[in-house]
Amino acid sequence: MTDALGEERAAALAQIEALTREFDEVVAASRASNADDEHDPEGATIAFERQQVAALLAASRRRLADAEAAVRAVEAGVYGICESCGGAIAPERLAARPAARTCITCAT
Repeated sequence: MTDALGEERAAALAQIEALTREFDEVVAASRASNADDEHDPEGATIAFERQQVAALLAASRRRLADAEAAVRAVEAGVYGICESCGGAIAPERLAARPAARTCITCAT
């Protein structure tokens, strides 16, 4: 299972890197633009795009934190144990979500 956690961590890091670049590009575009995008009827505003990327970046950081917490759980010998009820997390759930902290019952 540590391979799956390593892959999850690597994917989260790659996503954070890509989204950080995208965020920086949106910020740079807003500095370079003199347009009044707040009143542009043609599409999303730069502020909206910036907030959208920021939200995706925050979610990616949570994904990374979850993967790192799961690695610590493996090291502590408690990986696969639900943090809510203390029961086992089904192998199918862990296969789908290697960083899952709760069993499917507690997650719902």
